[in-house]
Amino acid sequence: MGGGWPYKEGWLLGLILGLLLQGNSNVFTINCTGFDVHGLNPAAFQSVFDKKAFRPVVNPNMPTRVNISFALSAILEVDAQIQLLTSFIWLELFWKNHFISWDPKECGGITDVTVAAEHLWLPDIFIVEFMDVDRIPTDLMAYVNYQGNIKYKKPMKVTSICKLDIFYFPFDQQNCTLTFSSFLYTVNDMLLGLEKEVWQMTDTSQDLVQTQGEWQLLDIKKATPKLAVGSSLYDQIVFYVAIRRRPRLYIINLLVPSGFLIAIDALSFFLPAESGNRAPFKMTLLLGYTVFLLMMNDLLPASGTPLISVYFALCLSLMVVSLLEAIFLTYLLNLVTKQPPPMPLWLHSLLLHYLRATACCQKRLRKENGPPDPSAICVPSLKELGGRAWLNGDLPSTWAQLEHQQKVDIWVKFSLVLDTLLFCIYLVFMTSSLTTIIVLWQN
Repeated sequence: MGGGWPYKEGWLLGLILGLLLQGNSNVFTINCTGFDVHGLNPAAFQSVFDKKAFRPVVNPNMPTRVNISFALSAILEVDAQIQLLTSFIWLELFWKNHFISWDPKECGGITDVTVAAEHLWLPDIFIVEFMDVDRIPTDLMAYVNYQGNIKYKKPMKVTSICKLDIFYFPFDQQNCTLTFSSFLYTVNDMLLGLEKEVWQMTDTSQDLVQTQGEWQLLDIKKATPKLAVGSSLYDQIVFYVAIRRRPRLYIINLLVPSGFLIAIDALSFFLPAESGNRAPFKMTLLLGYTVFLLMMNDLLPASGTPLISVYFALCLSLMVVSLLEAIFLTYLLNLVTKQPPPMPLWLHSLLLHYLRATACCQKRLRKENGPPDPSAICVPSLKELGGRAWLNGDLPSTWAQLEHQQKVDIWVKFSLVLDTLLFCIYLVFMTSSLTTIIVLWQN
């Protein structure tokens, strides 16, 4: 008797443990009998609802894998001044709840149900760049299948910080990041993965945003770095979202009118400088361009110095320089008509060389193309005019008049040559500058 009691006690303990282990194998199986006839019974899921405060795993040392998928449905606003991107996304989370399972054969073939998300454990996935209050609706549902796999969808209006480069506005391309991570769970408790391939998420997002708003979605890429905070290591997924601005609005409202005004300013050089109408016309054009910039200021970025601002400053500078040139020529022609100063010898010699070179080119063209050009101007020297006057028996007063007229003619010719030279410099500088800006925009 004394030796039989320990044997009986051990056998009884083994029986109890066997029954407990057998019961544990089915403790998470939901009794779904009658669901196909009477509807879902909340009491059958009550044990699951009671465990929503705990991570749904049998072994706490086993991490929960959460798969992420999202679709970017709209790019609402890009604020370059405070470096924020406002977008709307549909976020999908997938994980397994080991506390949920049932046999579809006992439930009339029911394989999945919808459950209020507030009754289930939800992973604390957040966007690291998020800069606003999360306004997600509270009455969301989750899809639960018979194996405990859960699919949870939630719409999110995301205001995230994004480093914006507006130098190439309005032909700029921005690269923003959306980093999904967990507040609480380290890699020992939660691992992140992708439910869909990145190209699938990109195609879905492009189909949604291709006809909406000012921005166009180019591409989405991903990276999976780990985040170390002290001795803790967190899993995260970084999505790189590349977007490009649609420039049509700015081309029509900014670049085309500015191009027309600068072209008219260049054509105003063909107005006769001696008429005195060029300077008032250029001044009116400059005033109109200034008013245009003030009206279109709201379309430009509020911060930074984009290339288009350099373009507008360049156009404004060209107009101011051309106006100063017109004012200078008007003043010079008015001065030499009344009291022409003596021209320096080096300048007179340089002018004569230029006129002779021009005359040679005109003679060559006349030989090739036809009769002489009656508008060709020849500037004789003072000795030649004086000799002609004395041969004709003119009085000394006539010599003074001829000398005065000669000075006037030389200065007028100099003014015309100077006007042509400045016009050529204006065209070269304008063409090279605009070409440089266009090349920078294209790159």
